[in-house]
Amino acid sequence: MTKLYDPSVSAAPLDLDSSTVASLADKAYVAIRDRLIMLDIRPGDPIDDDELAKDLGVGRTPVREALKRLEGDRLVVSYPRRGTFATGMDISDLAHISDIRAQLEPLAARRAAERAVRTSFAELEELAASIEHLDVARTDRTELMRWDLAVHRAIYRAGGNPHLEDVLIRYDNLATRIFCLFLDRLPTVDEHVGEHVELLRAIAAGDADRADELAREHVLGFEKAIRAVI
Repeated sequence: MTKLYDPSVSAAPLDLDSSTVASLADKAYVAIRDRLIMLDIRPGDPIDDDELAKDLGVGRTPVREALKRLEGDRLVVSYPRRGTFATGMDISDLAHISDIRAQLEPLAARRAAERAVRTSFAELEELAASIEHLDVARTDRTELMRWDLAVHRAIYRAGGNPHLEDVLIRYDNLATRIFCLFLDRLPTVDEHVGEHVELLRAIAAGDADRADELAREHVLGFEKAIRAVI
């Protein structure tokens, strides 16, 4: 099956096409971001920039530039004389992040339904079909989360508002990090990912009201699912 999820969210992010990620700092940013989101680097873990540079095959400067960007994304935090650490997680973060996403995710879905060009609609329909035919029983849960990320990124792009896209990517990354923390305890990950099929098709059909409604239900369902296992 062709993998339609975002190639920058992958197990080997440094194998990206150079047209997708231009600089070494960008490549380091994507690679480290991926490890933080998918919890390969756990909350509170110290970040060894020398070790990361060696592991990623880049110099220390690109890694340090990437870490500065990731601090702005709230994925890492730096302390004077102590170093840089993966940001910790608090359950209060869930409510704050969901509050923002419950307002902005429906807006992004609505705008995508209203404004997306024909090629975007085709991409969304293809993505829906791919998810619909996923063998969820045999698909690794981490890969399911990558499909989840791919859907949200595709919707943000289709909305045509780069400022809204930037904000939502940031908060979707934080939400995915929380999701991954409880992934092994959640019984309905496949259902959560499967919800995207109807959402994508509503957008592709230009049904803005339905897309808005489904996106809101999806975000609120995510928060409810997490709270049920805390």
